[in-house]
Amino acid sequence: MKLQYKKEFNGDLDSLPKHPHEPGAVKFKEIDDFNKLSLYMNILAFVILVVLFIIDIALCKNFELTSIPSLIGFVLSFVVLLPHEFLHAICFKEDVELYTAFDKGMLFVTGTETFSKSRFVFMSLLPNIVFGFIPWIFGLLFQDWMIAPTLISLGTLAIAQGVGDYYNVFNAITQMPKGARCYLYGMNTYWYMPISNHSNLN
Repeated sequence: MKLQYKKEFNGDLDSLPKHPHEPGAVKFKEIDDFNKLSLYMNILAFVILVVLFIIDIALCKNFELTSIPSLIGFVLSFVVLLPHEFLHAICFKEDVELYTAFDKGMLFVTGTETFSKSRFVFMSLLPNIVFGFIPWIFGLLFQDWMIAPTLISLGTLAIAQGVGDYYNVFNAITQMPKGARCYLYGMNTYWYMPISNHSNLN
């Protein structure tokens, strides 16, 4: 894997890497417009954030949004934004490009290799597990720890920040048939059946 930082995304979708289309490739049923995608994902992230905060307050008696430990967790959730993308990147085997779109509240990595469904799902979820669900669950399970509020607030925000990844996972699970592979083409994702699988089906 070779990671290249492309800096701020200029909005030109044609400038993003594109894997050559495979025979019989099918485009994911997904949002095509970058501005609409960022808007919807930010709204959904806010909804997830509110729901998680309600759970935090209900389950953790010592959790206060404005406490110093909680605020440290909030800050850390933004510190790990780039490491979040790096964890996506290490799941690639070939060249990966990192883009930032801070005006849209988004960062993303992309490349031109193909993925099995399981590796695509793992690549999408890995950062959210490491920076989101693990700290959040540990914070709730071990509330006596001094760093518990920090873990809870870090996990809460990191989980919400991964909303775009959950969207990709949902599309992959619900749209890719068994044995299919997928690839990125600009902002879109396509799935296809490898020729060997076609032969087996026939």
